Amino acid sequence: MKTVTKTQFVQMMAEKLGKSKKETADILEMTSEAITKIMKAGDKFNWSGFGIFKVANRKARDGRNPKTGETIKIPASKKVRFTPSKALKEAAM
Repeated sequence: MKTVTKTQFVQMMAEKLGKSKKETADILEMTSEAITKIMKAGDKFNWSGFGIFKVANRKARDGRNPKTGETIKIPASKKVRFTPSKALKEAAM
């Protein structure tokens, strides 16, 4: 399995769209900013056929320091979650 970088992804999309790499990178940057803004507001972003991006609240809980075994309090936090669509799951199999 190889890793596709942002630069490689921009190149792939630019070729597909027939646009320059600069234009394509700008479009992808705007898309990323828009999704971030939606999630910052606490809303879900449903990209039909791809998946759902959302912010999940994690409750405060007890944990353990692996070095000492001491019990510690882990504060409540937020976590980004992505749920892939059925089509994406099937395509990846």
